[in-house]
Amino acid sequence: MHEGENHIEINGIISAIVIGALGRLAIRGKQDISVLMTLVIGIVAALIGTFIAVRLGVSSFWIELFIQVGLAAIGVTLYTGGGRSQGRSRRR
Repeated sequence: MHEGENHIEINGIISAIVIGALGRLAIRGKQDISVLMTLVIGIVAALIGTFIAVRLGVSSFWIELFIQVGLAAIGVTLYTGGGRSQGRSRRR
């Protein structure tokens, strides 16, 4: 492994953490999620976001980042059950 390859891996990990953290910040309220899950969701969102951006022909770094962060926010919401209602329903 060359020195440049280590730099790319570290940048990728840092990027995944940032994407996962921005995804968490995009959601209102407190999320009960570990740093490890934030990293995993960030990695998955980054990979899928890049794939989508390439398929759409997006050449802007900022648009690709927006897609990735949006996917991370969706991932965090799904992981934490943010779409589920808490407590009893008022309907009878």
